[in-house]
Amino acid sequence: MLQYHPIQTDKAGNIIPWYSADPAIAYDHGIHIVWDFWYNLRRDPDGLPYYMEHQVFNKNIDDPRGIGGDQFMMAISSWRLLYAYTGDEHVKANIYFLAGYYLTHGLSPANCKWPNIPFPYNTLIYSGIYDGDMRNGKDVAQPDKAGSFGLELVHVYKIKNDPVFLDAAVKIANTLATNVKTGNNEHSPLPFKVNVFTGKTVMLKLDGKSGKSTDTACYTSNLTPTLELFYELIELKTGNIIAYKTAADKILTWLKKFPIQTNKWGPFFEDVGEWSQTQINAMTCARYMMEHPQYFPEWKTQVKNIINWVHTNFANDKWKKYGVIVTNEQSVYPVPGNSHSARQAADELLYGSLTGDTSYYTNAIRELNWATYFVDLDGMNCFPTDEPWLTDGYGDYVRHYLRAMATYPVLAPDEDHILSSTSVIQQADYKDHFKKYLSVEFDKPDTGKVRVYYRAFDDHGTEFIKLKNKPSAVLLNGNPLKETTDGEGYSWNVLEKGGVLSVRRKNGDRVIIVQ
Repeated sequence: MLQYHPIQTDKAGNIIPWYSADPAIAYDHGIHIVWDFWYNLRRDPDGLPYYMEHQVFNKNIDDPRGIGGDQFMMAISSWRLLYAYTGDEHVKANIYFLAGYYLTHGLSPANCKWPNIPFPYNTLIYSGIYDGDMRNGKDVAQPDKAGSFGLELVHVYKIKNDPVFLDAAVKIANTLATNVKTGNNEHSPLPFKVNVFTGKTVMLKLDGKSGKSTDTACYTSNLTPTLELFYELIELKTGNIIAYKTAADKILTWLKKFPIQTNKWGPFFEDVGEWSQTQINAMTCARYMMEHPQYFPEWKTQVKNIINWVHTNFANDKWKKYGVIVTNEQSVYPVPGNSHSARQAADELLYGSLTGDTSYYTNAIRELNWATYFVDLDGMNCFPTDEPWLTDGYGDYVRHYLRAMATYPVLAPDEDHILSSTSVIQQADYKDHFKKYLSVEFDKPDTGKVRVYYRAFDDHGTEFIKLKNKPSAVLLNGNPLKETTDGEGYSWNVLEKGGVLSVRRKNGDRVIIVQ
């Protein structure tokens, strides 16, 4: 047994997913039941969904702890990809709810020293208000989580075109940019924890083994979301662009000079009171480097070094007899994680696809297989040897499977799914649930022949879409696209099951795929 299910293997004794021997079917099933579990969670006595006030699910009684510091940001990150993949309007509605509620119930006052940034914790569980930090109490925020939330607000704005979300992202970015320092080996450009009223870094001086003090709260390397927030606003020509450029330069220079060279990745989790190296910080940076190679000329070597560092420090061989090495969470809690193993797998798959180095491929697939066992029949997702965390098991789980599918579409089921976009997908409709507005946006469309319709934020971009078979036509803003491998148009890549449609847009935001 592995958590909820008997271990299944192939003929060679290597682990396969519990639900189906076909990873594409198994991963898709896991994504859907995890989402269903989240969406249908019971409500608290104050009427809020359970995931709005607790970090751990308990079947029998409400858990006494508040939310995880990155709980909502991770969920929005996953649901944005999940919406494009499914076209499920409930997913999009949950994105709006999470972002809107957090904005109206969780920001620091506009007149304090660190204004308009989110608090990562609700110190009074059923208050519906976020006002501090889990370990350090009221008035304490985590700037790196503020950067993550700001970035997700930009994504929400791009989905809904509602300036409320963009304005809030700008205010977060303004606060962070004002406080970015040059940084060194002991202090990151933004501190890990800060009192928003006094402006002072909150020091955690705790090292039980040596008795030495460690200023844990001065350092974290989880700054690529903040970096991306600055670059997104610069591209949108919104906010204090000069300040964003200056702050981004400081963060980028620091990342290159320190953690990428030293592998000093530092803390991420709010409930740890001492220095800890974390896999999530290392691999979040590695993925950012792979997705933005223009900033990192030596990314191939550097990302490989980060991956190998993770293997050295976090590899767990307890299930080696099933052909898989999985990934531990962090140095002070060296236990294997479902989300962390899925992250490691998805990022190593991306590295292999970009470089041609497929040496990580086999174990990466088996890590994804292994992580499926922690999802129960009803979609409850339990952290190995621990509890059903509403961070690790949901927002920080689903996105890694969707990213893996986007990298290797063979891992997606033989169905119609948008796997990735260089833009943000505002609307996604699949054959069985087209919206009435189609007749408004297009002149007399024959919806009986339409397979997929989607609208993106940008009027240029590239989408990869898994389809059961090749379409007869692709329309961009009502005009037929050419089948070509160069410039604007579409191309079709046949797989053993179905294929992948690549749509390259230069002058349009609305696409119809015809049977």
